[in-house]
Amino acid sequence: MTDPTDLTPDTPAVDDGSQSADQTRRQVLYWRLLSRLFSPDEEPALETASVGIVGDLGLPPALLDPGVSVDNLVQRFPDLAAEFQDLMAEKEHGDGDEVRRAALVSKLLLNVFATGSGNVTATQLESWKSDAGWFEKGMGCEPGGLRHRVGDEELAKVLAGIEGDLVRRMHLREVLADPALARQLTPSMSLIEQLLHDKSNLSGVALANAKALIRRFVDEVAQVLRTQVEKSSVGTIDRSVPPKRVFRNLDVERTIWKNLTNWNEEDQRLYVDRLYYKQTARRTTPARMIVVVDQSGSMVDAMVNCTILASIFAGLPKVDVHLVAYDTRALDLTPWVHDPFEVLLRTTLGGGTDGTVAMALARPKITDPRNTVMVWISDFYDNRSLINDFEAIHRSGVKFIPVGSVNSSGHASVDPWYRQKLKAMGTPVLSGHIRKLVSELKNFLT
Repeated sequence: MTDPTDLTPDTPAVDDGSQSADQTRRQVLYWRLLSRLFSPDEEPALETASVGIVGDLGLPPALLDPGVSVDNLVQRFPDLAAEFQDLMAEKEHGDGDEVRRAALVSKLLLNVFATGSGNVTATQLESWKSDAGWFEKGMGCEPGGLRHRVGDEELAKVLAGIEGDLVRRMHLREVLADPALARQLTPSMSLIEQLLHDKSNLSGVALANAKALIRRFVDEVAQVLRTQVEKSSVGTIDRSVPPKRVFRNLDVERTIWKNLTNWNEEDQRLYVDRLYYKQTARRTTPARMIVVVDQSGSMVDAMVNCTILASIFAGLPKVDVHLVAYDTRALDLTPWVHDPFEVLLRTTLGGGTDGTVAMALARPKITDPRNTVMVWISDFYDNRSLINDFEAIHRSGVKFIPVGSVNSSGHASVDPWYRQKLKAMGTPVLSGHIRKLVSELKNFLT
């Protein structure tokens, strides 16, 4: 993230009054920002000076009010929308606009990072999400895009943490019991985590609204993941089956290469003695994918993503998907693998972790090791004896993929002992965006 106190391009120092005045005005705006970020109390002198600066710039006084969302601001002053776009992105900005940029940057930072304390309403949560979207636009990406951008993982983690705190401060049960308030909620990972934790305490209208939000989130994430998976071509080429001699299978490059000796220099033509075709027959034995998910509270992001991903792969031809969830007990969720919504309703977040019970349930599912991939999602703070099972499975020929996180921020706390052991085994723990896992699975299945 760009340092908000260093938002101007490097320029030679100019010893004149206007430059000194601009620097002073920027300092006032940023001192006011810092004061409001760390204390809810206003500093009268800074507030008065900031109002004067904003007025001189021709900007509306509402820019200084953290209670006014950026959405409301740009609705009333549409020209500001373009100014917020790429405001903090790493690019050159025109000379002489440093003070104006400082005022706009202060608005974004104050609305996103000064969330106060106390109870939060559904309206306030949605307003914050909108402001966070404008902040991401200011960083040079679309709303939601910051969490996927390399180099911004820490900032994405901070935003996710703020959102999670706002969700926890909301009286979620009361909001869900009121259909009008529930309709104001936009599903997000933080909200879904809270719903999954609290679903056993919900009933009636509140439970129905919670299920509707979970269903919406599942469908939205599934649509995104499906676009990454749908181009997968499942099955390896079977070289024992002769290629079909049809035009669509014609291997033009190989045909030309093999007939180059028939090139006639006089009439400048290539005479073809033999046509070559591409082999397209694929294996008929379904690839088996076994997904084992640690359903402890710390793994909810990975659990939701991987549960949805498992359902998408289960819908592909020639892929036989099995799903196991565990804490201190293991549950075979394979009958519901095609419906991640039902899977999530059957999971219980929290509690201890014992991967050995999951292994006892998952290992008998391996019938053809060379044709099997096992994805194990956990923070691996678990029984150390489990490493022996991992090593045995890996030696048998199973494609073993340990996953520490596939979430919005790409961060997860993984047991260092297991991280080192799995790396030495040649199967390093996968962490980051779920695209990495999609790529690994596609490489195995194609």
